[in-house]
Amino acid sequence: MPGRLGVWLALVSLSLGLVVLGETALAQRVQLDRVIAIVDDDVVLQSELDARVIEITQSAARANQPLPSNEELRSDVLDALVIENIQMQLAERISIRFDDDTINRILGNMAANNNMSFDKYVSLLEENGVYLLTREQVRKQMTVQELQRGMVNRRITITDQEIENFLNSEMGKEAIAATYFIDHILIASGAEDTPEVKSSKLKYAADLALRIIEGEDFLAARSAASSAGRYQVSGTEFGWRKANELPQLFTDIVTEMTLGEIEGPIEAGNGYHIIRLAGKEGGTDQMVSQTNLRHIMLVANEIRTDEQTRAAIEELRQKIVAGDNFATLARQNSDDASSVVGGGDLDWINDGGMPPEMQAVVDTMEIGELSEPFKTETGWHITEVLGRRIQDLSRDYTHNQAENALRDRKFDLELENWLIEIREKAFVVLID
Repeated sequence: MPGRLGVWLALVSLSLGLVVLGETALAQRVQLDRVIAIVDDDVVLQSELDARVIEITQSAARANQPLPSNEELRSDVLDALVIENIQMQLAERISIRFDDDTINRILGNMAANNNMSFDKYVSLLEENGVYLLTREQVRKQMTVQELQRGMVNRRITITDQEIENFLNSEMGKEAIAATYFIDHILIASGAEDTPEVKSSKLKYAADLALRIIEGEDFLAARSAASSAGRYQVSGTEFGWRKANELPQLFTDIVTEMTLGEIEGPIEAGNGYHIIRLAGKEGGTDQMVSQTNLRHIMLVANEIRTDEQTRAAIEELRQKIVAGDNFATLARQNSDDASSVVGGGDLDWINDGGMPPEMQAVVDTMEIGELSEPFKTETGWHITEVLGRRIQDLSRDYTHNQAENALRDRKFDLELENWLIEIREKAFVVLID
């Protein structure tokens, strides 16, 4: 590799030193940084190693976690930096890049997780002198994750037989079982309560459940009942759980509830319970609302302004209203390459599977209705609803769930193998 070797020799001799001319005009080398590894067409710097070691040391101290000896730690970190460098070069070659808007969205999420506004979070990073470093770390992490996802997943094969075996296993049944989020109220009662008191508490619980069924907010009703102090009223925050992870009292009840349904009072040894099914995810029962529609999309460009684009889509709408064929106009005019051949037909789309602006328009339309022009992030549209249906996607859903679970199980091992392979193929020279 003569090109790489030439770069290596030049970098070793330079070692990123700085020449400073003094009053005697004699050159004095002041080493600010140095190359500690040549990695294909790039390098790893001493400053990168030092910064990463400090970062890991501080994180371990905060978490009270032990670390290996300094020599072993630095060796491990250098190996990780080399692997990271190889991956970043691979990502650059296949054009994996994330723009500033994407990085800003990630920083916005980080700000929200820290209960801060975006501007306040950025200001805090700037005050600590790590804003640019944080942006670069986020960009690098996203790039490496995207590269790994693409390169490793293509190496993983999941057969239909593997999927069937997984679905029939206890592990598979557990993995695809639904998870539930329930809101809960308990009106406490115990053995010390007289029959009259128990009857009164039962009636109180029934009245509370009825108010909620009739529209009172569940959590607000619980808070008000607790504050009123007539009886001891509380609630447990269960979070997301499988049915078998819920109290046995609720297990069979919850699996039969529909989203938003209220059950109670449910009598138990500790009192009277009221529950609401506030959320459900997964499971084998996947009945999905779908809409079949077609559209024409026009996009503003160098020769057509946004206003001209809107006028053009309105003109197409008027032609359809006057009797022109929708599919023909779509094939001749639409800028949506994915649907233009099919005359604008987008086939059946699951609710929530289209851009929010389009979903909002489609939700208000009748079958056979042609929309007014509307705009999304991709351009100006007119759309026609061709049909609606409820589709049972249970088999497809469980198949996909099983495939994803199997892929997740294989991913880490395949990632490790891939990292070993790219490390062995790379041109790497460590410099003492």
